[in-house]
Amino acid sequence: MELNVQLDMEQYAKIARQVAAEGCVLLKNENETLPFRSGDQVAVFGRIAFDYYKSGLGSGGLVNTSYVVGILEALQKEDSISVNEKVLDIYRKWMESNPFDRGRGWGQVPWSQKEMAVTDKLLQAAEGADVAVVIIGRTAGEDQDNKEEAGSYLLRDEEKELIQAVSARFPRTVVLLNVGNIVDMNWVAECNPAAVMYVWQGGQEGGNGVCDVLTGRVNPNGRLADTIACHIADYPADPYLGDEKKNYYTEDIYVGYRFFETVAKEKVMYPFGFGLSYTTFSINGELTKVNKDSLEVKVTVANTGKAAGREVAQLYLSAPQGKLGKPARVLIGFQKTSLLAPGEDEELTFEVSSYTFSSYDDSGVTGHKSCYVIEAGIYEVFAGANVRSAQSIGSFEEMEVRVITQLEEAYAPIEPLERMKVVTGENGKYEIKKEMAPTRTMDWRKRRLAEMPEEVIYTGNQGIRLADVYEKKAKMEDFVAQLSDEELIELFRGEGMCSPKVTPGTGAAFGGLTEGLRAYGIPAACCTDGPSGIRMDGGTKAFLLPNGAVLASTFNLELIKKLFQMTGKELRLNRIDALLGPGMNIHRHPLNGRNFEYFSEDPLLTGKIAAAEIRGLNICGSTGVIKHFCGNNQEENRSKVEGIISERALREIYLKGFEIAVKEGHARAVMTTYGPVNGIWTSCSYDLNTTILRNEWKFDGFVMTDWWAAGSEEGLDSSMICHAAMAEAQNDVYMVCSDCTDMEQDDMLAKLQAGELKRSELQRNAKNIFEFILQSPAMLYEMNLISEEEKKLCKEHRKEDDYIGDIVYSQSDENGNIVIDGTQFKVNRGDFLLFGIRLGKYGEYEMSIRMNSPTEELAQLPITVFLDNSQIFTMSFRGTKGASVTEVRGLEILFEPHHYIKLYIGANAINLEEIRLTLKKEIETEK
Repeated sequence: MELNVQLDMEQYAKIARQVAAEGCVLLKNENETLPFRSGDQVAVFGRIAFDYYKSGLGSGGLVNTSYVVGILEALQKEDSISVNEKVLDIYRKWMESNPFDRGRGWGQVPWSQKEMAVTDKLLQAAEGADVAVVIIGRTAGEDQDNKEEAGSYLLRDEEKELIQAVSARFPRTVVLLNVGNIVDMNWVAECNPAAVMYVWQGGQEGGNGVCDVLTGRVNPNGRLADTIACHIADYPADPYLGDEKKNYYTEDIYVGYRFFETVAKEKVMYPFGFGLSYTTFSINGELTKVNKDSLEVKVTVANTGKAAGREVAQLYLSAPQGKLGKPARVLIGFQKTSLLAPGEDEELTFEVSSYTFSSYDDSGVTGHKSCYVIEAGIYEVFAGANVRSAQSIGSFEEMEVRVITQLEEAYAPIEPLERMKVVTGENGKYEIKKEMAPTRTMDWRKRRLAEMPEEVIYTGNQGIRLADVYEKKAKMEDFVAQLSDEELIELFRGEGMCSPKVTPGTGAAFGGLTEGLRAYGIPAACCTDGPSGIRMDGGTKAFLLPNGAVLASTFNLELIKKLFQMTGKELRLNRIDALLGPGMNIHRHPLNGRNFEYFSEDPLLTGKIAAAEIRGLNICGSTGVIKHFCGNNQEENRSKVEGIISERALREIYLKGFEIAVKEGHARAVMTTYGPVNGIWTSCSYDLNTTILRNEWKFDGFVMTDWWAAGSEEGLDSSMICHAAMAEAQNDVYMVCSDCTDMEQDDMLAKLQAGELKRSELQRNAKNIFEFILQSPAMLYEMNLISEEEKKLCKEHRKEDDYIGDIVYSQSDENGNIVIDGTQFKVNRGDFLLFGIRLGKYGEYEMSIRMNSPTEELAQLPITVFLDNSQIFTMSFRGTKGASVTEVRGLEILFEPHHYIKLYIGANAINLEEIRLTLKKEIETEK
C-alpha cells in the first residue's frame, strides 16, 4: 500500500487528457482533412458544442466537478487556429428561446437536445472558414435504454440536414460524435462528410483531449471496442432486448464480431478494432512457440507513414469448429506500441495461455462435460490492426481433444433455450444451426449443504479487537466467535445513502455501524459511486473521468492503470475505501442505456481494462467494486427481467471479464445485479457467488448487492425483505438500509431462528467483510496508522466551497418553529438553496423536508443539509411516483439566535413542498 497520497491535480488532468485523446476513434479522413493546419479558421456547428456531454447519466456520471472543458472551449483557447464567432453568435441567439432541456431527473432525461435548423444565414456566417466541425451529442444512463428512433440511436432529420448542408459547402467537414455509445452510421454515406470521429464522453478534460487530436498533437490511435453494423436489426440480440419478463440469449457465444465475422461479414460497416491514424503502419508477426499450455507470438509494428503515431497490434485466433462450434475469430491479445517516428519499428511479444482460447463444453458433446477444452484440428493465429484486416502469421494442430480445466456445472438455465450453433457446410462456409442448450442438472441446494462452513462456537466478548487480527495477535475465527446473532445480522447491512458515519455524501457505510460493533474496533468503511469518478452528493468536488467507452477504445492498459492510481489517491484523501466501479458488463446490444460506463462487446478486452483499473486503484489501498455481476445487459425493467443464458455463454462471454478482473486485477469487491439470471436473482445465487466466484476463481473479497435490491428464493416472487437467501449465497452485505439495528426490516432473524439460515454462514460472510476491511484505509485510521502528513493533506483536500449569495431570514413562531414554503423554489441538480433563520427559543431541534418526485422508486434523490456552512447530513430520498414523502433528522442543540441552512440539491426531478424546523426540547440559557 503506497503511503504517499499527495495528489498532483495537474498530473491527474494531464493523464485524463491523454486518455480522452487516445480514446478518440477516427473512422474517416478524406483528403487529409485532419489534422487542422496552422492558421485554419474553424467554423463549429451543432448546439451541443455549447453543452458538452462530459459523461452519461445515473450513478455512473453524478460527479461534482470543479470544471469541465468542452470541445468548443478547448478550440477557442487553441493558438494555432481561430474559431468563427459569427456562427456561434447565431446559435447563442437561438438558444435564448431554446434552452438546454434537463428533463425530469433520474431515468427521465432526454438522450439528445433539439437541434437548430440549418439556414443560408448560418452557412453564410461561416464563409471563409477552412474547416467546418459539426458536433453531434447523445447521452444515456440508468433505468432507460436507448431506442431505435431519431434523437436516440438514430440522428434527427435536423442533424442529418446540418451535416449534409455543411459537407456540401465545406470540403473539409469533420463530424465529431460526443456520445457514450455507438450510434447508427448510415448517415455517413448519405451526407458524405470528409472526416468522422467518435470522441465519446471524455470527462472534465474531454474537450482538451479532442482538441489534441484535431490539431495533431496526438495522432489518433483509439480503436473500436464494438462492431458497428449496418442496421440495429443486424445484431442477433435485437429480437429480445426490451422484453419485460424474459430476455433469451439465443445468440449464445456469438456476440458482436464473433457473430458478424463468422456468418454476417456483409452486415458490418466498421469492424471491431478499427480506427484510422494520420500515418500508416505495417504489422508483421510470427508464431514463434507452441507449448502445451501457451503460445508465444512476436509482432513487429513499423510506422510507414509521414507522422509519428501509435498503433494497436491485435491478435486473433481461428479454431476448428469441432463438435462445439466456434466463432471464426476470437481476440486473444493486444498491445499498444510506444510513439513511433516515421520509419521506426517496435517488436512486441505476446504470451497467450491456452485457457484464453479454450471452449467450455456445457453439454458433454466432446466427452468432457463442464470442462474448458481444446478440440482437435488446425488453429490459425492472425495479427493486424482490426479483426477484419488481421493476416495469418502461423498455425498449429491439435491431434486430439485436450482438457484445459475441469469444473462443475454451475448456474445453467432451468428452462429450455434454443441457441445458435455454427457448423461448416458442404461448401466449406459457416452456417447457422440451432440446438437446445443444456438445462440444469446439479442441485445447488445440495451443494450449499455439502459445503456448509463449520460454525465457530459463540464465546461473547473476549476482549479481542480487529486490530489484534491485523497485528496477528489473534485468529480471525476467535474474533468472529465473539459476535452475537444480532451483531452478525447488523454486519450484513450497509447503511446509506449518505450515511453520517462515513465521508459526507457518499453511497454507503458498512462494517462497524453500531456501538456494539465499534466496541470490537471494527471501523465503518465507506463506498461510493462510481465508474466515472467519485460521487459525493454533498456537493464535494471530485475529478470526472473519461467514461468506459473511452477507456476501452484506448486499448492502453498501462495508461488506464496510471489514471486510476490517481483516482486511488483521491479516494484516500476523501476517506473512501471502495469506488463502485468499474462497470464491466458486455455490450450485447447497442441500445443498452448503460453501455457508456461499460467497456466492450469483447470479454478479453473488458476484463483487461477492468483489471488495469483495479490494479491502479489498489496501489493506495482503496479499491474498486466490479459490477454488475452478472448479465446486466438491459436497463428497461432491470430489476425484474430474467436473462436466460446458457452456461457456455455465461462462462465464455458474460463472466469472463469478471474472471480476468479477479485473477489478474486482484479485485477485492463485487456487486451483484438487481435482476435474475436462469431463475435466480443474482444476489441470491449460490452458484454465482460461491461456486464460480469463490470456489473456482479463488476470490477472497466480499460481495454486496446493488442499492435497495430485491431478492428471491428460487421459484418465488422477488421481495425487498428477502435477505436471508442473499446471505446463504455468500452475498455478504445488503445495500442499503437506514438503520442496521432494526431486526424487523427483513427475514434474516426469522430465518436464522428457524434454522434455514445458518449462523456459520453469517460468520463466514463476516470474515469476508473483515478481510476486506483489514486491507482498507479505514483500518489504518482505526489503528491511528495514518501519518500526520496524510491527515493534513486530507483536511486541505476536503475544504468546502464558500457559498456566495443573498440570505433571506425566516423568523420562528411563538413555539420556536420555522416553516418554509418549498413550492416557491424550482430546483435542479447542482442548485444550492440558502435560508437564514432567527430563533426565538433555543434547544434541540429536528428538521423535516417534504417533497415529491415523478421518478420511479430506484431513483436516488439526495438533498444535503449544511448548518452554518458545516455539512451535517444528507437526506437520501427515493423516487416517489408523485407521492409526497417526508424525511426527518435531528439537529444539534442551537443556542445562538442567527443561523443559516444551506440545501444542496443532488438530483433533478425534486419538487420541494415544505422545509420545517421543529423545537423538540427547549433549553434555557443565559443571554
